[in-house]
Amino acid sequence: MINLADMAFYLFAFITVAAGFLVISARNPVHSVLWLILAFFSAAGLFVLLGAEFLAMLLVIVYVGAVAVLFLFVVMMLDINFVELRQGFLQYLPIGGLIGFILLAELVALGSAWAFGDAVGQNLAAPAPAADVQNTAALGQLLYTDYIFIFQTAGLILLVAMIGAIVLTHRTRPGVKRQDVAAQNARRPEDAYKLVDVKVGKGVALPTKKG
Repeated sequence: MINLADMAFYLFAFITVAAGFLVISARNPVHSVLWLILAFFSAAGLFVLLGAEFLAMLLVIVYVGAVAVLFLFVVMMLDINFVELRQGFLQYLPIGGLIGFILLAELVALGSAWAFGDAVGQNLAAPAPAADVQNTAALGQLLYTDYIFIFQTAGLILLVAMIGAIVLTHRTRPGVKRQDVAAQNARRPEDAYKLVDVKVGKGVALPTKKG
């Protein structure tokens, strides 16, 4: 008989897979982001069932609270011509389908030839944490001891990607006003305003448009 934990696992797993399929099949990109948020929440539920509460919290706070919201803002703020994107997709659909079929055939061939070795997991398996060690502490000990170089390398890759994104977007474009901090700091008070001695009953002469 299936217990409550198994039912919750199958429910979260089904919602995650279904939401992931709807992310790539939805016509509206805003709906795709909303389905992505649902997939993140379902994956967080799976982490809770596995006893990884810290990873579930990170998935909700970081991915749902920051990454997915950023995707939603970008999709809603950019003026994207989706008709043109669909035309380009249909143009490259044959070659994309061919590449996808080749990758699928390679994965099937690799999976059919894969098998467990005799000494699998004896040297690579991490030691189980003690009963009095919490989930977060065990994860931190594993990351900053055995996988410290991989962890730092991932940080460097993300840093390079962030710098590349800033360089690509921080380019000089004509017709766009930019802030000149040096010119603002060098500006004198007498250059910022002009005192006009207005006589009584005369008023101020406004500049007229030519043409």
